[in-house]
Amino acid sequence: MIWEKRISHPGLKMFRIVRGRDPATVELMANLQLQRWEERWAKVELANSKRRKEEESAKVSFQKKELALLRTREAERQQKALEQILRDGIEVDSALDWEKLKDRSGFSESQPTAKLLIVGMPEPRKDAIEFQPILNLLDRLIPNRRSRRAAEAEQRFLNAKREWTAKDQQIRDTNVKQQTEYETSLRQWIAKRTLHATALAGQHAEVEAKKASYESKDPDGLVEYWSQVLFASEYPEGFPKSFSLDYVPETQTLVIEYALPDIESLPRLKELKYIAVRDELKEIPVSEAWLNRTYDSVLYQICLRTVHETFQSDAVNAVSLVVFNGWVNYVDKANGQEVNACVLSIQTTKDEFSKLNLAQVDPKACFRNLKGVSGSKLASRSAVRPILQLNKEDKRFVPSHDVAYTLDDSFNLAAMDWLDFENLIREIFEKEFKSNGGEVKITQASRDGGVDAIAFDPDPIRGGKIVIQAKRYTNTVGVSAVRDLYGTVHNEGATKGILVTTSIYGPDAYEFAKGKPLTLLNGSELLYLLQKHGHRAKIDLVEAKRLEAERRESDHPS
Repeated sequence: MIWEKRISHPGLKMFRIVRGRDPATVELMANLQLQRWEERWAKVELANSKRRKEEESAKVSFQKKELALLRTREAERQQKALEQILRDGIEVDSALDWEKLKDRSGFSESQPTAKLLIVGMPEPRKDAIEFQPILNLLDRLIPNRRSRRAAEAEQRFLNAKREWTAKDQQIRDTNVKQQTEYETSLRQWIAKRTLHATALAGQHAEVEAKKASYESKDPDGLVEYWSQVLFASEYPEGFPKSFSLDYVPETQTLVIEYALPDIESLPRLKELKYIAVRDELKEIPVSEAWLNRTYDSVLYQICLRTVHETFQSDAVNAVSLVVFNGWVNYVDKANGQEVNACVLSIQTTKDEFSKLNLAQVDPKACFRNLKGVSGSKLASRSAVRPILQLNKEDKRFVPSHDVAYTLDDSFNLAAMDWLDFENLIREIFEKEFKSNGGEVKITQASRDGGVDAIAFDPDPIRGGKIVIQAKRYTNTVGVSAVRDLYGTVHNEGATKGILVTTSIYGPDAYEFAKGKPLTLLNGSELLYLLQKHGHRAKIDLVEAKRLEAERRESDHPS
């Protein structure tokens, strides 16, 4: 199963689909890419800020000359980087370092500290001197006066005791509240720290599991390994990093469907020239000949570099043959339509490729020597037939028949034969995928492992293997059916799952599908899809339930 996550960066205007064999890997690769984008954006922001300041301050010819020199040097650096794509790749050890994949981040939140308890004043004592009667001579001689002074002393004590009691209770309450808050925050902190440690342990275990899967030459483990190898490969800014891999263990063959950069991704500035007589800066673009020549070289370099990284990182000697199909996604200026074309394809063995001295080869000549297939000028984006693509053979596939032509406004989809319903879904989705060169096949009944149909979308970026399930239900579809589809997508190694029903889905079904490569189509959406392709029908769940009840009654009369 292939997982995917779409990520983008508004500032850089970059968009990418990250794919992997499980959610954790996809999340890790997506986070790494987002981090790279953020680092790049910070550099861009810094460069833009610096450039604005330079341009604002370049009011004298000397400053403008300096700015022209700096921009020209940067343009030359970018051009040089394009010439060294292959060399930069072969100078790096591409083998995956499993330990570096493990998250070593520490728990950053500080442990809460307890506040000091408030210590109150000692309890007033009645025998304290301040609570004794203050007697003068008359007080001593006159009993009433003496009694009054004694009562005043008693009242002072009672007032002090009452005030102390209130303050003492306030202090006790404050201390209890502080202690409770501290104990609560400490428990929460311990829980977070434990959760962090558990997450790290789980992530480390996942890395070890991937490592074991790779070292045991499990096909999924090998694909996951090379996906991360290629994802870690650094290319110039603006180049896509999207690909699909398929491994054939019987022949130790790895098929790579790779998204190559369009010619529009290449830098266009040759130099920034200062015109002294007009005291102005003028951008000088690269020539069209240089652009076309460099674009050819860049694509051939990427092809050879990717093959090299695959063979060089093969620590367990699992691949003997690599097939590289390079695809370019671009907008046809003639009709404004988006086009995705395979512009080069190559097949080479490890033995054959190991004899090359990549540091000295001419990329295009080397590609031709390896019997690669491409147009004469890659800038023209001429499509070629891939030497080898993903295998679509599946013994479960059975012949299908068309059903849609029998439909009309009176036809109740919820009451139709289940096998006809599966064929109808196959037929409609085949029309849906046909415009992109896709195909849909239905599988054998009762032995399909949860698969009613399988679609193959040839688009190497957004397509792949798609599992389709058809549920001719009259009741609400619950989460269990969606969960089963999700498991089937994983077991089939598919990129996506589609569940189609004549009924509706419960909220738990939509909640489970959220964020997963699953699409849920209810009855009304199915009718819309039929209408889109020129067919009409109805869905009457009440009628379907009645007909089903009548059928059961006739099958089992009382």
